[in-house]
Amino acid sequence: MDDKTILTIDELAEYLRVKKRTVYDWVKKGKIPAIKTVGQWRFRKDKIEEWLETHN
Repeated sequence: MDDKTILTIDELAEYLRVKKRTVYDWVKKGKIPAIKTVGQWRFRKDKIEEWLETHN
C-alpha cells in the first residue's frame, strides 16, 4: 500500500486499529481528513499519515 492509496472506512478502521463507529464519529466531527464520493467516505493514506503526525 503506497501513500497515494485510497482507503475505505473498513480499511481505515483496520489500519488505525479502531472500530468503524469511531471513524464515523471522527468524520462527523470533522476530526479526520475525508472525501465523500458517490455517497461513500474515502480516505487518502498520505493525508491520514499527516493527520497522525499532528495528532500524537
